[in-house]
Amino acid sequence: MNFISNIWNQPKTSATGLLIAIVTIAGALSQQGVTLGTAGTGTVITLVSAIATALLGLLARDPDGAGSTVPVSSRGVTAKLGAWALIALLLQLPFVSGCSGTTVAQDIVNWTPTLQSAVTTVDSTAALLAPADAPIFAAATVGFDAASNLLVGQAKAYLANPSASILAQLQSQVVAFQQQVNAALLQAGKISNPASQNHALAAIQAVSTIVSAMLSLVQQVSSKGAVVRMAADSTVKTAEVRQFLDEKRAARIVAEHYEEPVELARMQVEQAEQNATQAGF
Repeated sequence: MNFISNIWNQPKTSATGLLIAIVTIAGALSQQGVTLGTAGTGTVITLVSAIATALLGLLARDPDGAGSTVPVSSRGVTAKLGAWALIALLLQLPFVSGCSGTTVAQDIVNWTPTLQSAVTTVDSTAALLAPADAPIFAAATVGFDAASNLLVGQAKAYLANPSASILAQLQSQVVAFQQQVNAALLQAGKISNPASQNHALAAIQAVSTIVSAMLSLVQQVSSKGAVVRMAADSTVKTAEVRQFLDEKRAARIVAEHYEEPVELARMQVEQAEQNATQAGF
């Protein structure tokens, strides 16, 4: 009877708990390859998880600030529900949760317009720098166009023919591009002119954010042995360039791409960075 009365007296808490359970179970089933059939362009599991996640978001959006009609005694409960809802949302991170190789390849392809735009910005940034700094920046970023085209081309090839050999090429290229970007960040960090350095780092970071997202995606479909090999090829580590990165800017780029709240994107970026560091990148 206490169980029934608790549900009746605390409907919001009970609903949140149920939705968190649904999201958690759906995430576990999805990572094990259980789909329960298709729904549109996705699966029944992802559809159920998405609906539960959306409902969690609605439960966490009750007003509790100035002018709120929510009693003070209830605001702590609302805040806790919001926190739990956010934890459940984190289980659905677009580029740091388990997914299939084809999904990863499609997501990388989906990043293409943003990546190409970022690389175009890099190409035009040299004109904004002081004359003495422009050659340093140009030399550091000279391979970005070729690297981005190759990476996107391999993702499209894997999408058309998901094979171990093409995945291996994708793994190698995403690490190679990441290393180019990290090395470029280190070079840009040596620019002494503050205005030039700000322009250079901002342009490179846009590319860095996207490549880091792609690396995180590829990690999700790579074996432990493959990740070890990838990390071994990563000589300029994430920790070495962290000081040159603006986390807020990275979060805005991710939030815009996935059409999600910036705060959630910030947590995704932090989690992806943590995963990369732990893996040895």
